[in-house]
Amino acid sequence: MGTDKNKTGHYSRLRERFLRDGLEGFLDYEVVELLLKLADPRPDHKPTAKALLERFNSLSELLEASPAMLKTVTGVGQRNIFGLKLVQAVARRYMKEQILNQDYLTSAEQVRDYLIHYLKQRDREQFMVILLNGRNQIIDLVTVFEGTLTTSAVYPREIVKLALERDAAAIILVHNHPSGSLYPSADDVTITNRLKEACEMIDVQVHDHLIIGGNEYYSFAQAGKL
Repeated sequence: MGTDKNKTGHYSRLRERFLRDGLEGFLDYEVVELLLKLADPRPDHKPTAKALLERFNSLSELLEASPAMLKTVTGVGQRNIFGLKLVQAVARRYMKEQILNQDYLTSAEQVRDYLIHYLKQRDREQFMVILLNGRNQIIDLVTVFEGTLTTSAVYPREIVKLALERDAAAIILVHNHPSGSLYPSADDVTITNRLKEACEMIDVQVHDHLIIGGNEYYSFAQAGKL
């Protein structure tokens, strides 16, 4: 009983430290302890927190791990996974809301940071469209396709329809390479050209096509291929 009370006091002290100072001075395993505790009332999460960090090497890699991968660590159940994935999802929504309505040209680096955070650990290709208004402000970021990217999988009419529905003046195409490669494939080039031609028919500009691979990106515009 005394041990349980000590552990309860331990988490109370961690919460008080966080509310007072944020995460300043917290060790990574202490951060993980608090996340595991969010939805799991068990008294001691320190061993599980340390096991998770040992398995995934860093806090960022741990938060990016899939539920299936997290389950491979002894002591991790659905409640723990909820706590870990909730904070990741909240962070992504926060990052997205921070860039909405911002001028793309002045916030391009922030947008790329969000895209890398959102896409770098995906094990399937995702095709996204960033919608811009006439002042180059970001209207929205929309995932329009998930799967192996081929010329037959991405339909120009869907992108055109989306641009018209959202009254976009310009768009930026985005997709990831789960392999980490940044080099555009023949399909990537063909898709870019087809979408550019289709959008020109409705007076919508394609400003760029970004490929996300790991922590890096490739820009068709910067490479002079758009």
